[in-house]
Amino acid sequence: MKVIAYSTLREVREPDFPCQVLEVQTRETPGFVSHLNGMIGWACDSGEANMTPILYSVLRHLERTRNQVQMEIRDSDLEHLAQWGRRSNSIYWLADQTLRDPDGAILVDRENDQVNELASVPFPDDARLRNQKNRERLAQRGISVIDTLPPIPGESEVVIRPSDEVAWRSLALFITAVRAESVATDQPISAEQLKAKSPMSFEAMTPNELAFLETDQPDTQQVINFAWRYEALFALQWALGLHDQLKFPDQICDVPRVAETMVDYSDRDLVLHARLRPVDELLDAIDLNGQMLWAARQARIENREPPENLDGGVLSERQHAFNWLIRLGEAPWDDVDTPT
Repeated sequence: MKVIAYSTLREVREPDFPCQVLEVQTRETPGFVSHLNGMIGWACDSGEANMTPILYSVLRHLERTRNQVQMEIRDSDLEHLAQWGRRSNSIYWLADQTLRDPDGAILVDRENDQVNELASVPFPDDARLRNQKNRERLAQRGISVIDTLPPIPGESEVVIRPSDEVAWRSLALFITAVRAESVATDQPISAEQLKAKSPMSFEAMTPNELAFLETDQPDTQQVINFAWRYEALFALQWALGLHDQLKFPDQICDVPRVAETMVDYSDRDLVLHARLRPVDELLDAIDLNGQMLWAARQARIENREPPENLDGGVLSERQHAFNWLIRLGEAPWDDVDTPT
């Protein structure tokens, strides 16, 4: 039997049971990312498939897959395959044109449209535990989250952006937010003036940020959107250990303090001395923020007040920063998504 395993772990050991490994590919293998995109398109039937919790989890799994192992095994070794699949956090493509969970339950079957309701996409143990603890933590505050909301990646999966890259991104966010604030208060600061103050920040600007800075009279919505970037900046400052706590998101951040924090450091020193918090601490905060964002959005959908006065705008900006930090979908800053 030919099996293709899609593992989300950064490093995956080859099967430790009798089998013939045919090929191993990683994200560095030419054409591998294109292959994954093709699999995502197949799984969702080019966007025509009904989006279910299982399918959503499958798409996210394929999106963050880092290793593919093709092998041939005997039918008598299926139990060994299941054990290895759980350890490697893999789902399987079989010759019958199905995607299956480690235990062989059908996750996606485009030919017969048969899905096992008991099938489940695997997540590392630490990711599931983190998700459950945060769910219980929120329940104590009266904030309920659906059980099917998937965890964020675990420590063995995630690839956090380097500290210095986070510092560079912080510089760019600060300058664009300052520009937006100046326009909103009818005291516009030009791109030339800002570049003279912080030339390093312009080296980290995205196309959208540069376009905003170079527009003499940006529209109102643009100004509002970039002014909100103070919230994303606060999240990255916290990730860099520049604030002791990531305050509960029931109101906007202390903008003057966020700005002062940037002014306290030269651009060069901020980049050279940047240090991120431990990975487990970052992931705890990111998972918690994602659950609160779901609760705030669900309240809006149901036309009711969000629990505990959760501010959806604050949560969305933080999640944008966090999803960029953990490379969700490998998207550049301008294209980061905040799905729930």
